[in-house]
Amino acid sequence: MFKKVLIANRGEIALRVIRACRELGIATVAVHSTADANALHVRFADESVCIGPPPSKESYLNIPQLLSAAEITRADAIHPGYGFLSENSEFAKVCRDCKIHFIGPRPEMISLMGNKVRARNAAREAGLPLLPGSIGTVKDPKEAEAFAREIGFPVILKAAAGGGGKGMKIVREPNALAQAFSTAAAEAVASFGNGDLYIERYVEKPRHIEIQIVADEHGHIIHLGERECSVQRRHQKLIEESPSAALTPELRQQMGEVSIRAMEKLGYNNVGTIEYLLDENGRFYFMEMNTRIQVEHPVTELVTGVDLVREQIKLSSGEPLKRKQEDIQMRGHAIECRVNAEDPVTFAPWPGKITAYSAPGGYGVRVDSSAYENYTVLPYYDSLLAKLIVYAEDRPTAIRRMQRALGEYVVQGIRTNIPFHRAALAEESFVEGNYDTRFVERLLASETGTHRLRKAIEETP
Repeated sequence: MFKKVLIANRGEIALRVIRACRELGIATVAVHSTADANALHVRFADESVCIGPPPSKESYLNIPQLLSAAEITRADAIHPGYGFLSENSEFAKVCRDCKIHFIGPRPEMISLMGNKVRARNAAREAGLPLLPGSIGTVKDPKEAEAFAREIGFPVILKAAAGGGGKGMKIVREPNALAQAFSTAAAEAVASFGNGDLYIERYVEKPRHIEIQIVADEHGHIIHLGERECSVQRRHQKLIEESPSAALTPELRQQMGEVSIRAMEKLGYNNVGTIEYLLDENGRFYFMEMNTRIQVEHPVTELVTGVDLVREQIKLSSGEPLKRKQEDIQMRGHAIECRVNAEDPVTFAPWPGKITAYSAPGGYGVRVDSSAYENYTVLPYYDSLLAKLIVYAEDRPTAIRRMQRALGEYVVQGIRTNIPFHRAALAEESFVEGNYDTRFVERLLASETGTHRLRKAIEETP
């Protein structure tokens, strides 16, 4: 087991890793920008090192500074959290070259899954179902149009090196393809430094389902069921739950078995998430794989009883999996709401000082957050303020518990999207479990939805 872990991240995920390390008897090192000097992860870690000024590229993305921090504190492992360098294969390679354990998959696996075209090809070879589309990248609008006519409109252009909805454009007719191609490529270059695009058939009413994978260094692989992540805006997830109301036990078993067989063929190690689109007919298609801990991992932890971050650390140290697939039982229902520092109507980021803060509590309520009273939400980083997670014996009770917890959450001095969550969870389609990835779009366009949102804003403490 590791003796000291440096956490190459900030905010709630850094705290989450510190807590897991403490329970394992591992010392921790927090890194921070000058703007984060008073952050909770800095206070709670055993040691801390300032690695640069506020901009991420000069601090949390500064590989030489991170490695220097690990060297001077004699950390023998680095946990990247999510975001930042968590899926940067070069960082993982440098860690390996410097004899520092990278808590995550091998660099080669991160590199393979980090390029969406290569990932699709690897998934195809491993037996995962794919939507019809290009085998590789498409070099220009003419080639894209040829593929589009072959597989049928609508289609979606996607950045080969992308994620988070950047460099993605839906095209419904041929005369819109050239402009969409140009815009998507420009977004991809700006976001990832790579303008390569590929094309695939677009599913009009998809659900976003992901399977949690856990694999050791000895070839043993299990899955921990699914998470539903269909409530999203501009491909950014807002609400996640487990299990999904869309899956039958048979479909759940099929998705899990297919996922495990593919990961065995690829030789995957550590935790990872395979993301699928589920169409209206119950057919699922590989979309991408995330080779890190997910923001929404707590819902899986609550329904399976498996501490994923603890497991991640133990697997990286070479420990074998202690569980077999038949040991995994999904019980009850969990829902996570991402509480962001943003306007609940426009979703514009809302940094500033929190003048009053009181987190909800009670049976079945968990809050993962780095916020506190007088904490300043900084403009340099992601607007995620907290993850509010509830667990209950069934989905209707979990929804009611989440509504109760949202009503107790007090964050003053800034705006948050708590009213949005209250309105979303009251929508009939969500309550019935009959929703897809366009749920938010329809909610904000409907008179009932906007009325609920205005009412929720008025009632928010």
